[in-house]
Amino acid sequence: MEVAAQREGVVVQTFVEPGTRVRKGQLLAKLDDRQIVADLQGARARTASTEADLNNWKAEAKVLESDLQRASKMWDAQLITQEQFEHARFKAEADQWDVKRVEQLLINARDTERSLELELEKTQVAAPFDGIVARRYVRAGQTVARDERLIWVTATGPLRVRFTLPSGFVNQLKIGQRVAITVADSNPAVEHPARVIQMSPVVDPASGTIEVLAELTGAAPDLRPGMQADVHLPAHP
Repeated sequence: MEVAAQREGVVVQTFVEPGTRVRKGQLLAKLDDRQIVADLQGARARTASTEADLNNWKAEAKVLESDLQRASKMWDAQLITQEQFEHARFKAEADQWDVKRVEQLLINARDTERSLELELEKTQVAAPFDGIVARRYVRAGQTVARDERLIWVTATGPLRVRFTLPSGFVNQLKIGQRVAITVADSNPAVEHPARVIQMSPVVDPASGTIEVLAELTGAAPDLRPGMQADVHLPAHP
C-alpha cells in the first residue's frame, strides 16, 4: 500500500528507510504541525472558557429560580405586586435561554477542538499494517500535497499468489486444494506448498479466464512480495 498524505504540508522528519520493518501504527513520517498545535491550544482555551461561562449561567439560573419561588409565595400572600412577580418570572426564563445559548456555544467549541485534533492526527503518517518499507518517496523539508504518495509499505506475510487459468479449469480446482509454487528468481527447483483460498465466481468474458488466489502454507524465507511465480496444479485424473 502506498501511504498518502491526508493533508498538505511540509515534511519535517522521516523515521524509516527502505527495508525497515514496521508495526501497525508505527510513525513513518511527520508533517509540520506548529500552526495546528497553536490553533488547537486556542480552541481548548475557548472550550474551557465557555464551560466556565456555562457553569456561571447555571449557578445564576439557580439563584433566579430561587428568587422566583420566593416571589411566587409573596404574590400568593399578596405581599408584592403582579408586576414584581412577573419581573422575577421573566428574568428566570431569560436566564434559562442564556443557559441553552451557552450550551450550544460549548458544543460548537468542542466540535472545533475535535476537528483540530483530527487535523493534528493527519500530520502523523503511520504504518497501516505490519510490514516492510519498500520505498520512500519524500524527504525532510519537502512540501507535499493532499493525497500525494509518501511511503510504500508492503506486507511480508502471509505470502499469496494471484493467477489466472483458462475457463476449462473451473471444475478442476476448488477452495482448499493444494498447489505448488516455484520462483525462477529464487530457486526454480524448490517447490513451495500453497493452498487455494479464493476463486472467481465468474469467467472474464474478455480473456476467457478465471482468477485464483492461493496462499503459501510453509516458510519461504527466499521469497519476496512482487516476485513472479509459476503455479503447478496437481495432475488431473
